[in-house]
Amino acid sequence: MKKLALAAMISALPLMAQADTPSMEEMWELIQSQQAEIKALKESAATQEAKLVVTEERLDITADTVEQVAANKSAGGAGASWFENTTIGGYGELHYNNLNDESNGGGDNTELDLHRFVLFFGHEFNSKTRFFSELEVEHSIAGDGEEGEVELEQAYIEYDYAANHSLKAGVFLVPVGILNETHEPETFYGVERNPVEKNIIPTTWWEGGLAFTGRFGEGFSYDATVTSGLDLNDGDGGLNHKVRDGRQKVSKAAADALAYTGRVKYTGIKGLELGLTGQYQEDLYQDELTNEISATLLEAHAVWQVEAFTLKALYAQWDIDSDINAVKEGADEQTGWFVEPSYRINDQWGVFARYNYFDNLAGADVDGGMKQIDLGVNYWLTETVVFKADLQDQTPDASGAKELDGFNLGVGWSF
Repeated sequence: MKKLALAAMISALPLMAQADTPSMEEMWELIQSQQAEIKALKESAATQEAKLVVTEERLDITADTVEQVAANKSAGGAGASWFENTTIGGYGELHYNNLNDESNGGGDNTELDLHRFVLFFGHEFNSKTRFFSELEVEHSIAGDGEEGEVELEQAYIEYDYAANHSLKAGVFLVPVGILNETHEPETFYGVERNPVEKNIIPTTWWEGGLAFTGRFGEGFSYDATVTSGLDLNDGDGGLNHKVRDGRQKVSKAAADALAYTGRVKYTGIKGLELGLTGQYQEDLYQDELTNEISATLLEAHAVWQVEAFTLKALYAQWDIDSDINAVKEGADEQTGWFVEPSYRINDQWGVFARYNYFDNLAGADVDGGMKQIDLGVNYWLTETVVFKADLQDQTPDASGAKELDGFNLGVGWSF
């Protein structure tokens, strides 16, 4: 039986081999299919190789670009995109004032006010030339019948014409006092700015013109400016006498009479700043009166910091041509000063006290001055975010004059 089965299988092998062998047509189709697969594989390999080449080229371009940007930045920004050399910042203050007029004159001040909101924009054209601007909205809303104002406080080009010496051209802050150039809310004590630098200097004070600034020696710096001047005409045919009322804010400012300012500052000892400023105004009424009424401002200040203790003191005085007494008796001399000790308890808490005195009619025998004492605390949530609270007590020289006593609360920030 086994021999018969084996013989049958052997006899069937030719038939099985014949059944498995493809025909000529099937062989041709198989060869064509294999060639198509080989071609597809070759094209895929070529595509991948091309992609690798493109990727490598892109990486090379990116690396070259990064190197070029870095080189441009180190060279002062030449050729770099505008946003890499443009800076944005700002600051703001919200105040709550609860002040009562103790003279019973009905001049109470109880209000909540977004006192100011400011944006900074700057751009560096190259290592020697830059632009800076400061746009401010005061009291939240500006327009007809509204309390607020929109003001461009600074917009100038600065050019370094020599090592440690530069030139400004445009609208800039007058180099005088402690607060006028540096007044972000976290940099000073008290909800409101001190009344001496408000009423006498008068902060915030900006003009249009040219300014030369620089450093020399060990810790000395200087500023010299030629700018637009004050204008005490009230615009309605009347005449003002308070210096603060003369700020034109470079809004179609009368420029018949200019102003000249010079300042020297010393910071060569750690923790100490000494400043001295003089300014000459050609005519406070911009040639609108028969006689020119010139004026000279003298300001001196000191800031002394020893570890957590800081002492600030400032004196400012206007000497004005005596013809101004025809407008207001005693206005030919306007003076003010303050002393402020403060103590920084830690990184977050600080306390201060300040005695202020100012008088816009100091040249007269009449009592026109105002004493003001401020006591308060600052709490820094971060280095540039601060909460403030202070008590205010005023004592006018003249009996029955307006006298605002009470407290102030505020929050301020900068970035």
